[in-house]
Amino acid sequence: MAAPKKGRSASAQSKPVRSLVLILIAIVGLTAGMFASGHTTPRLGIDLAGGTSITLKAKSDQGSAINKANMDTAVDIMNRRVNGLGVSEAEVQTQGSDNIIVNIPKGTNSEKAREQVGTTAKLYFRPVLAQEATGSAAASPSASPSGSSSASPSPSASASGTGEKATSSSSPSASATSQGRAVTDALKADSTPSASASAKASASASPSASASSGAAVSAEDAALQAKYAALDCSKESVRAKAGEGVKPEDTTVACGEIDKVWYKYVLGPAAVDGTDVDKAQAVYDTQTAAGWQVTMDFTKSGGKKFAAITAKLAQNTQPQNEFGIVLDGNVVSSPYVSSSITGGQAQISGSFTQEEAQGLANMLSYGALPLSFQEQSVTTVTAALGGDQLHAGLLAGAIGLLLVVIYLVAYYRGLAMIALASLLVSAALTYVLMALLGPAIGFALNLPAVCGAIVAIGITADSFIVYFERVRDEIREGRTLRPAVERAWPRARRTILVSDFVSFLAAAVLFIVTVGKVQGFAFTLGLTTVLDVVVVFFFTKPLMTLIARRKFFASGHKWSGLDPKSLGAQPPLRRTRRPGGPAAGPVETKEA
Repeated sequence: MAAPKKGRSASAQSKPVRSLVLILIAIVGLTAGMFASGHTTPRLGIDLAGGTSITLKAKSDQGSAINKANMDTAVDIMNRRVNGLGVSEAEVQTQGSDNIIVNIPKGTNSEKAREQVGTTAKLYFRPVLAQEATGSAAASPSASPSGSSSASPSPSASASGTGEKATSSSSPSASATSQGRAVTDALKADSTPSASASAKASASASPSASASSGAAVSAEDAALQAKYAALDCSKESVRAKAGEGVKPEDTTVACGEIDKVWYKYVLGPAAVDGTDVDKAQAVYDTQTAAGWQVTMDFTKSGGKKFAAITAKLAQNTQPQNEFGIVLDGNVVSSPYVSSSITGGQAQISGSFTQEEAQGLANMLSYGALPLSFQEQSVTTVTAALGGDQLHAGLLAGAIGLLLVVIYLVAYYRGLAMIALASLLVSAALTYVLMALLGPAIGFALNLPAVCGAIVAIGITADSFIVYFERVRDEIREGRTLRPAVERAWPRARRTILVSDFVSFLAAAVLFIVTVGKVQGFAFTLGLTTVLDVVVVFFFTKPLMTLIARRKFFASGHKWSGLDPKSLGAQPPLRRTRRPGGPAAGPVETKEA
């Protein structure tokens, strides 16, 4: 019987060491990852580190009234757009009756976020009638919006058969090519329309192309033709007014950028509305080496519309077999089709970077705003006030921690060393994780988040106190330290888990139902609550098991915090002998 006892004892003795080694490895690994990422400090929110503030003014040029309902809807969509780039702690809120303020913290991709909130017009899928390079990239405009017009691109520029963005040659006469293509089972990679073919706009190319070859154009067509000929998309001021005031049922001109070259388009009436897109997401295609793509799921009615327009476009030649995805008057993509796309799903592939694909998917997912907005101002917010607030918050945290330490030392004496070591481990894990979550998910540490971290000090200390008091209760009942540590753990563990679960549940509910800075408080509170469980299980309990073997604590030294006499312990457990018989079992004087 002795050998099994020794085996079990050796196994039990090795467990606390393994737990301490595991948490040490975790801290070292996370710290190494933090330094490897180059982000050694947590990213601060706009109230602590400054950032960008954008003011947008609503306009009622889309037929919608400027009222509270439409403004609240716009705020919700903008908030989802910006935070679709990551947990950026951006703030989107109304100011007055027709203004929206967007605050973007420093460290966030403010330019990308600015594009997301500034892109406020309707989203449409329009058939392409003509396209060509503009500005210095084109020798002269060669495409006409009329039904008999043709585009004459350079033979050296062609659409990529793999669906990538085609690049123009160095020839100044290089013309437009496809910016990507819709990829489904119905599309064939080898269906590569020649970019040098004549681009004749016919009735089959677009529902609006009604002029036949050689026929006289109407005054409206002549005006559109003149506007297209004069359009220079290389100028930002021209691009901003290209599609101004255009209705969905109108034929219009627009601009789009391909490989840093601006192209101008003639687009037919909108065939599919952005509201017909149910959801979109960026995915990486590893099977066909197509790179980053954007997948789209249409609504039931949207799928029917999309199938109808792609069936018509598939009968045409380049570029009349393309459809332009137009957002805020700009062509963000112009994929081509070779046959009808059914099933309510489609993919847009091209030479997209991950950021471009995610940005396009974000705009497709959250789509149109009920109002259009004009950018009034873009200002940089200083962090002078935030710096003072941060110092005040850190000072409050330091004072709170000092008071906790004084209480632990005065009441628990030697046990306070275990509590302090556990607090240091918890603080190290919290800091490293916050530093890593900044670049990973865009987490920004704001002032409420600092408050959440301060509150966590009390939650963490509470877990230690629960365990220490359970151990002291066992000593009061007459047990020695080593069995007291093990017997106290199951009951203390149950209490700690219930308490931390309640705290985490409160943090989760708060994070879900609130927005803005309050979410920072809830996120930090939830994170530190989870870390409290990890530290108590993998550090505090194993450390208690180890110190119970030390004479200073095991003998109940008066400065250990575990002195049986000062705790009012009962007489130790003793064995009694039956008259004339062997030793009886232990008798616990104060237990039933």
